[in-house]
Amino acid sequence: MTVENKALPPELIDRLLANYKKPEDLIGEDGLLKQLTKALVERALQAEMAEHLGHGKHEPVENATGNARNGKSQKTLKGDFGKLPIEIPRDRHGAFEPQLIPKHQTRWTGFDDKILSLYARGMTVREIQAHLEEMYGTEVSPTLISTVTDAVMEEVKAWQARPLDALYPIVYLDCIHVKVRDAGAVRVKAAYLALGINLAGEKELLGIWIAQTEGAKFWLQVVTELKNRGVQDIFIACVDGLKGFPEAIETVYPKTAVQLCIVHLVRHSLNYVSWKQRHQVAADLKRIYQSATAEEAEARLAEFETKWNSSHPPIAQSWRRNWPRIIPFFDYPPEIRKVIYTTNAIESVNMSLRKVTKNRGSFPSDEALLKLFYLALRNISQKWTMPIRDWKAALNRFTIQFEERMPQR
Repeated sequence: MTVENKALPPELIDRLLANYKKPEDLIGEDGLLKQLTKALVERALQAEMAEHLGHGKHEPVENATGNARNGKSQKTLKGDFGKLPIEIPRDRHGAFEPQLIPKHQTRWTGFDDKILSLYARGMTVREIQAHLEEMYGTEVSPTLISTVTDAVMEEVKAWQARPLDALYPIVYLDCIHVKVRDAGAVRVKAAYLALGINLAGEKELLGIWIAQTEGAKFWLQVVTELKNRGVQDIFIACVDGLKGFPEAIETVYPKTAVQLCIVHLVRHSLNYVSWKQRHQVAADLKRIYQSATAEEAEARLAEFETKWNSSHPPIAQSWRRNWPRIIPFFDYPPEIRKVIYTTNAIESVNMSLRKVTKNRGSFPSDEALLKLFYLALRNISQKWTMPIRDWKAALNRFTIQFEERMPQR
């Protein structure tokens, strides 16, 4: 059945709009658009039936089985226009399978996408119900919303198990804490994210993991999963002091350098400083991490201790304690330092996730949290269309510095 794409004749449009006086006549509950949709859909279904049987309505039966029309069934579709009752033609043998509106379908194609879009923006089930009813005059049950969003879990499982690239020059790891109901009590759980930078300089979320507590055992499980999914090497892992991660990654990826986020360390240090002194302390810390070499940086740290230890001893103690995870930074030239200086690449992701969780007191389950984060991250990643800043220069240095570990092309 071929339908030519022709513009509607102006005379037909004029006849349709002959009684038009106000917008409701066109787009209201019983407006022209809704009536036309119903008429066109039902006419198309009649055309499908004629194609199926081999003869039109009131025409002689021509198929070998003697199959013919056998009345109609009623179905109510939900969509942007609200509820629309549709009559579906039936045949005697029950063999007719409508293409426009398949059996058991009660929502227009795209309506489920609207539910998922609202859910991904952090709206609760009640809020989605209210929004759809206000915008489209459509009542949607909580069960339907759960059914639509639960269907995403198969996609989530496939995504979490998908093969990954053999090499990610940089991987950022961070977490966001969320309240989740577990065994009848609400607990604070951590959702961990791994964000990789591939050889093209593009950001790629590698996975989401939800845990009650963090530690070497948990991170070993995460890193082993990355390895099993195809990641053979990571040049630099940038972390925000995640407990147990350095030991875990060094077990699976012994050549990977674990770099503590400098920005986080500076922020932590400034928590001990009064507002009046923050600028001066920050400037002295900057002299440490902007040093040309690790030796120079340690000399600057000693100067900082002499100046500030009497009034703010925890700052230098923290830097000394974390020094082995700070100094890998100085092994790299400026173009790479710019990229690994901070975990801001993943922090911006976490900020977006916090926006979609701020209206929720807690999640009913880990699965509900994972479902929302996946949908939200799917929206966020659509904006990742360009390589990260200064990537070409960083890649050139990586190619020279890690020549034996770069894939051969």
